[in-house]
Amino acid sequence: MTATMRSVVLPGNSTVEHVTRDVPEPGHGQVLLAMKASSICGSDIRAIYREHLGRGPEAYQGVVAGHEPSGEVVAVGPGCHRLTPGDRVVVYHIAGCGMCEECRRGYLIGCTDPSRAAYGWQRDGGHAEYLLAEERTCLLLPEELSYVDGALVSCGYGTAYEALHKLDVSGRDTLLVTGLGPVGLAAAQLARAMGAGPIVGTDVVRERLDVAVELGLVDEALPADGAADERLTRFTDGRGFSATLDASGSAAARHLALSHTARWGRCAFVGEGGEVSFDVSHLLIHKQVTLHGSWVTSIGHMEDLLGHLARWEVHPEDIVTHRFGLADAAAAYDHADRGTTGKVCIVFP
Repeated sequence: MTATMRSVVLPGNSTVEHVTRDVPEPGHGQVLLAMKASSICGSDIRAIYREHLGRGPEAYQGVVAGHEPSGEVVAVGPGCHRLTPGDRVVVYHIAGCGMCEECRRGYLIGCTDPSRAAYGWQRDGGHAEYLLAEERTCLLLPEELSYVDGALVSCGYGTAYEALHKLDVSGRDTLLVTGLGPVGLAAAQLARAMGAGPIVGTDVVRERLDVAVELGLVDEALPADGAADERLTRFTDGRGFSATLDASGSAAARHLALSHTARWGRCAFVGEGGEVSFDVSHLLIHKQVTLHGSWVTSIGHMEDLLGHLARWEVHPEDIVTHRFGLADAAAAYDHADRGTTGKVCIVFP
């Protein structure tokens, strides 16, 4: 193992900077991973790559980027009990304190302690040859799944699964997904495996509609234009969908999802940022709709998801449309920023 490693940081202004860092040594309860795959999340684009917008949990502190990592354990520190060199792992992308109420529930994303640190945001992430991780944030990657599968589970697929879990999606459901970026595509793929159907997706980007159709993730892909409302009404004969999910963060898409939620249906808002206004009585109260806000997932649900994917023979890497080496990270981020692709992933030898 070399003493230094190639790494990528995000200075803002839609740029990527390559830096050389020392390979860290694992301390108590820590493991060192040789990175195998590190995918790019829309949150990285929104809050770090273009400009540093975040405060609190979204504050970027100049660390190695990449919060969707998957890799192989190459060294373990004292106090590690589960992992050994050679293990293939997925990393839950938040290291919480382990003691607050949210951490005890497994939702490290909601950790309320000042020590909370997200990989790729407040502590070094996966866009490097090696990653120092807390053993407690690592989950074993089933042999049936690839490292790219694992990287996508680290955030995007976990986020989609959590929303579907809250919605209790099953074979009894019809589903509308507004926003067919990577999280929306993930939601459609997982919902299909959970038995939901028909599944309809909407997006403003033609290329993403095409990806959803080509992969067979949706039964209908509709442009999110002025005619979308009428088309969705016609598709359900005015009854709406029993479950709806917005993965876009767009006010118009959120309104569309809620508008086409059936009476006694369930709706989840997953896409970050922005605002939305709607007639509460007409769209929510009188229809007796349950509206969920859903933020990432718990480490327990992520572990469940890994097992489900292996049993369902579902591969998240199916939605990866572009792969790049670490040396081409600038091109990877440029493609992800265009918003016209499926998932973009950095892969390692």
